[in-house]
Amino acid sequence: MPGDRPICYKPIGIIHSEYTEQKSTPIQGVYSKSMGTVEVFPEYAAGLKDLEGFSHIFLIYHFHRAGEYSLLTHPFIDHTAERGIFAIRHYNRPNPIGISVVRLASIKENILEIDGIDVLDGTPLLDIKPYICMFDRPENVRCGWFDERDIASVKAENYTPDELAKRR
Repeated sequence: MPGDRPICYKPIGIIHSEYTEQKSTPIQGVYSKSMGTVEVFPEYAAGLKDLEGFSHIFLIYHFHRAGEYSLLTHPFIDHTAERGIFAIRHYNRPNPIGISVVRLASIKENILEIDGIDVLDGTPLLDIKPYICMFDRPENVRCGWFDERDIASVKAENYTPDELAKRR
Protein backbone atom coordinates (compact mmCIF):
# COMPACT_ATOMS: atom_id res chain seq x y z
CA MET A 1 0.00 0.00 0.00
CA PRO A 2 1.28 3.46 -0.80
CA GLY A 3 2.40 5.04 2.44
CA ASP A 4 1.17 1.93 4.28
CA ARG A 5 -1.76 3.90 5.74
CA PRO A 6 -5.01 2.21 6.72
CA ILE A 7 -8.12 2.83 4.66
CA CYS A 8 -10.90 4.20 6.86
CA TYR A 9 -14.50 5.08 6.03
CA LYS A 10 -17.02 6.89 8.16
CA PRO A 11 -20.66 5.82 7.73
CA ILE A 12 -22.94 8.49 6.26
CA GLY A 13 -26.11 6.82 7.51
CA ILE A 14 -27.91 3.65 8.54
CA ILE A 15 -30.04 1.27 6.48
CA HIS A 16 -33.26 0.09 8.11
CA SER A 17 -35.16 -3.03 7.04
CA GLU A 18 -37.36 -5.78 8.43
CA TYR A 19 -34.43 -8.21 8.24
CA THR A 20 -32.57 -9.07 11.43
CA GLU A 21 -30.91 -12.38 10.47
CA GLN A 22 -28.62 -13.10 7.52
CA LYS A 23 -30.25 -16.48 6.90
CA SER A 24 -33.68 -14.92 6.32
CA THR A 25 -32.58 -11.92 4.22
CA PRO A 26 -33.08 -12.14 0.43
CA ILE A 27 -29.79 -12.92 -1.30
CA GLN A 28 -30.30 -10.06 -3.79
CA GLY A 29 -32.66 -7.13 -4.06
CA VAL A 30 -34.30 -8.59 -7.17
CA TYR A 31 -35.70 -11.33 -4.88
CA SER A 32 -37.04 -8.88 -2.30
CA LYS A 33 -40.54 -7.50 -2.10
CA SER A 34 -39.72 -5.48 1.02
CA MET A 35 -39.59 -1.76 1.62
CA GLY A 36 -36.94 -0.19 3.82
CA THR A 37 -35.54 3.19 4.73
CA VAL A 38 -32.16 4.78 4.55
CA GLU A 39 -31.42 7.32 7.25
CA VAL A 40 -28.76 9.70 6.01
CA PHE A 41 -27.10 11.48 8.91
CA PRO A 42 -28.09 15.19 9.03
CA GLU A 43 -24.58 16.42 8.26
CA TYR A 44 -24.77 14.64 4.86
CA ALA A 45 -28.40 15.49 4.00
CA ALA A 46 -27.44 18.34 1.64
CA GLY A 47 -25.81 15.70 -0.58
CA LEU A 48 -29.28 14.30 -1.35
CA LYS A 49 -30.09 17.35 -3.51
CA ASP A 50 -31.34 16.26 -6.97
CA LEU A 51 -31.42 12.55 -6.06
CA GLU A 52 -35.27 12.46 -6.17
CA GLY A 53 -35.16 12.44 -9.98
CA PHE A 54 -33.63 8.96 -10.07
CA SER A 55 -35.78 5.83 -9.94
CA HIS A 56 -32.98 3.58 -8.68
CA ILE A 57 -29.86 4.04 -6.59
CA PHE A 58 -26.86 2.02 -5.50
CA LEU A 59 -26.40 1.61 -1.76
CA ILE A 60 -22.81 0.89 -0.74
CA TYR A 61 -22.50 -0.40 2.79
CA HIS A 62 -20.46 -2.25 5.37
CA PHE A 63 -21.49 -5.85 6.14
CA HIS A 64 -21.37 -5.17 9.89
CA ARG A 65 -22.28 -8.75 10.83
CA ALA A 66 -20.02 -10.58 8.39
CA GLY A 67 -18.05 -13.50 9.70
CA GLU A 68 -14.71 -15.00 8.75
CA TYR A 69 -14.17 -15.27 5.04
CA SER A 70 -12.82 -18.00 2.82
CA LEU A 71 -11.41 -17.33 -0.63
CA LEU A 72 -13.36 -20.37 -1.89
CA THR A 73 -16.99 -20.89 -0.91
CA HIS A 74 -20.34 -22.05 -2.25
CA PRO A 75 -22.65 -19.38 -3.65
CA PHE A 76 -26.10 -19.34 -2.04
CA ILE A 77 -27.82 -19.88 -5.37
CA ASP A 78 -25.64 -22.76 -6.62
CA HIS A 79 -24.24 -25.21 -4.12
CA THR A 80 -22.78 -27.56 -6.75
CA ALA A 81 -19.25 -26.15 -6.66
CA GLU A 82 -16.99 -23.89 -4.65
CA ARG A 83 -16.33 -20.57 -6.34
CA GLY A 84 -13.80 -17.83 -5.73
CA ILE A 85 -15.12 -15.19 -3.31
CA PHE A 86 -14.63 -12.50 -5.98
CA ALA A 87 -16.83 -14.48 -8.43
CA ILE A 88 -19.82 -14.56 -6.06
CA ARG A 89 -21.89 -12.17 -3.97
CA HIS A 90 -21.46 -13.29 -0.38
CA TYR A 91 -21.21 -11.13 2.73
CA ASN A 92 -18.20 -12.94 4.22
CA ARG A 93 -15.46 -11.21 2.21
CA PRO A 94 -11.89 -9.95 2.83
CA ASN A 95 -13.32 -6.41 2.87
CA PRO A 96 -16.98 -6.74 3.94
CA ILE A 97 -18.39 -4.17 1.53
CA GLY A 98 -21.84 -4.65 0.02
CA ILE A 99 -23.68 -3.03 -2.86
CA SER A 100 -27.38 -3.14 -3.69
CA VAL A 101 -29.51 -1.58 -6.40
CA VAL A 102 -32.84 -0.45 -4.93
CA ARG A 103 -35.82 1.52 -6.19
CA LEU A 104 -36.01 4.99 -4.68
CA ALA A 105 -39.66 5.53 -3.70
CA SER A 106 -39.36 8.89 -1.95
CA ILE A 107 -37.14 11.28 -0.02
CA LYS A 108 -38.37 13.15 3.03
CA GLU A 109 -35.62 15.38 4.43
CA ASN A 110 -32.81 12.92 5.28
CA ILE A 111 -34.89 9.71 4.99
CA LEU A 112 -35.04 7.71 1.77
CA GLU A 113 -37.85 5.19 1.33
CA ILE A 114 -36.62 2.31 -0.82
CA ASP A 115 -38.07 -0.81 -2.39
CA GLY A 116 -36.30 -4.13 -2.99
CA ILE A 117 -34.16 -4.08 0.14
CA ASP A 118 -31.83 -7.03 0.77
CA VAL A 119 -29.85 -5.59 3.67
CA LEU A 120 -29.88 -6.28 7.41
CA ASP A 121 -31.45 -3.71 9.71
CA GLY A 122 -28.86 -1.37 11.21
CA THR A 123 -26.33 -1.76 8.39
CA PRO A 124 -23.89 1.19 8.18
CA LEU A 125 -24.26 3.10 4.91
CA LEU A 126 -20.99 4.16 3.25
CA ASP A 127 -22.25 5.85 0.08
CA ILE A 128 -25.15 6.37 -2.32
CA LYS A 129 -24.77 6.58 -6.09
CA PRO A 130 -27.47 7.12 -8.71
CA TYR A 131 -28.22 4.29 -11.13
CA ILE A 132 -27.69 5.64 -14.65
CA CYS A 133 -28.61 3.28 -17.51
CA MET A 134 -26.03 4.68 -19.90
CA PHE A 135 -23.23 3.97 -17.41
CA ASP A 136 -24.54 1.00 -15.46
CA ARG A 137 -26.05 -1.26 -18.12
CA PRO A 138 -23.24 -2.26 -20.48
CA GLU A 139 -23.84 -4.31 -23.63
CA ASN A 140 -22.43 -7.78 -24.38
CA VAL A 141 -22.30 -8.82 -20.73
CA ARG A 142 -21.00 -12.25 -19.69
CA CYS A 143 -21.86 -13.61 -16.25
CA GLY A 144 -19.28 -16.39 -15.90
CA TRP A 145 -20.42 -19.53 -14.06
CA PHE A 146 -23.85 -17.94 -13.50
CA ASP A 147 -24.56 -18.13 -17.26
CA GLU A 148 -23.99 -21.89 -17.13
CA ARG A 149 -26.69 -22.51 -14.50
CA ASP A 150 -30.40 -22.91 -15.24
CA ILE A 151 -31.79 -20.50 -12.66
CA ALA A 152 -34.13 -18.36 -14.73
CA SER A 153 -37.05 -19.30 -12.47
CA VAL A 154 -35.24 -18.01 -9.39
CA LYS A 155 -36.27 -14.39 -10.05
CA ALA A 156 -39.89 -15.18 -9.17
CA GLU A 157 -38.95 -16.41 -5.69
CA ASN A 158 -38.01 -14.58 -2.50
CA TYR A 159 -34.79 -16.55 -1.97
CA THR A 160 -32.93 -16.40 1.31
CA PRO A 161 -29.88 -18.39 2.42
CA ASP A 162 -32.17 -20.43 4.70
CA GLU A 163 -34.63 -21.31 1.90
CA LEU A 164 -31.84 -22.17 -0.54
CA ALA A 165 -30.15 -24.46 2.01
CA LYS A 166 -33.40 -26.44 2.34
CA ARG A 167 -33.43 -27.09 -1.43
CA ARG A 168 -30.03 -28.76 -1.49
